[in-house]
Amino acid sequence: MSFFRRASSLSGFVAQLVVAAGLALSLSALVGCGEKKGDKEVVIGHFGSMTGDSATFGTSTENGIKMAIDELNAKGGFKGEKVRLITYDTAGKSQDAGTAVTRLITQDKVTAVLGEVASSLSIAGGRVAQQFGTPMISPASTNATVTEIGDRVFRVCFIDSFQGYVVAKFAVDDLKLKNVATLYDQKTAYSKGLKEDFKKALEAAGGKVAIEVEFTGGDPDFSAQLNAIRAAKVDAIFIPAYYNDVANIAIQARKMGMEQPLLGTDGWDSAKLVEIGGASIEGGYYSNHYSPEDTSPAVQNFLKSYAERYKSEADAMAALGYDAARILFDAMGRAKSLENADLAAAIASTKDFSGVTGLITIDAQRNAKKAAVMLQIKGGRATFVKRVEPLP
Repeated sequence: MSFFRRASSLSGFVAQLVVAAGLALSLSALVGCGEKKGDKEVVIGHFGSMTGDSATFGTSTENGIKMAIDELNAKGGFKGEKVRLITYDTAGKSQDAGTAVTRLITQDKVTAVLGEVASSLSIAGGRVAQQFGTPMISPASTNATVTEIGDRVFRVCFIDSFQGYVVAKFAVDDLKLKNVATLYDQKTAYSKGLKEDFKKALEAAGGKVAIEVEFTGGDPDFSAQLNAIRAAKVDAIFIPAYYNDVANIAIQARKMGMEQPLLGTDGWDSAKLVEIGGASIEGGYYSNHYSPEDTSPAVQNFLKSYAERYKSEADAMAALGYDAARILFDAMGRAKSLENADLAAAIASTKDFSGVTGLITIDAQRNAKKAAVMLQIKGGRATFVKRVEPLP
């Protein structure tokens, strides 16, 4: 196992001993974190990539969830009961995602599960949640397959068919780019699915994918892929991948003298993108769930509270974690009971929920129908370019 409860180093060592010994004990019981379920509390589970190549995704999401929980508890909790969060680390590994959700449901007896960000991990965890009938809400997994698992799996983000459409239309209509290369991570459902959605939308808009090139996430050398793209003489490169790989691709492309615009998606959204990519990622465009430049009171109040608490600017994963938790609490308040079927029915009936990332309605496929934004890296910051409303 490579996921462990985020606690002290001693607690982590104890957790390893427990797992190694195969003892069916909850880590919370061992380290004394909170009361047991039933002692005037509601327990919510979260599984996320707290370590590994996409660690900012898990950390930001958890930060947003914790903010929502603390706000609820400050108002008296859920019907007088405090809400407590249990987080397990997936380390970005699908096998650990399934194990984490199993543990949350069978050992920790959580009311609902929040997670993951990476679609491949949400698919692994969602299969477990569906098997046990426990409601699960993904804050940010955009691959269509996630909610196709079954009626207990939901999301509060848009899906890739819309995201691919947004980037493709922006490339053709706004940037006047017609001949594009796709460079995608062949091992993730997120990247592979977005490559196909973008291609379909680009062709419908009058553009063309001149070359499709794959890589494996975490590869240090992209020279072969970039040489193939350079030979194709394209207008732009679409990279639907996660921020570490995108930053490294940008650095290597610019060193090779390739100056084409780089296009991407919400997997780019991390402060690490600019920290790693520096000037090489400057000017790149990507689709996202919200913009910190949004002047609405909901966004600005959230940003202020987040900055005061975490001393950093909230990225989209933090905002989506916050929205996912608040939608869950709203559904809990409307549900006949917190039994699985009743709670799932209440989540499914969510309509026009006012979130930081916009108005959120859960549709018949358990997806969120909502707007997207296009952002550009300018001066080392993600700046707002355009808002795109959901398709009718």
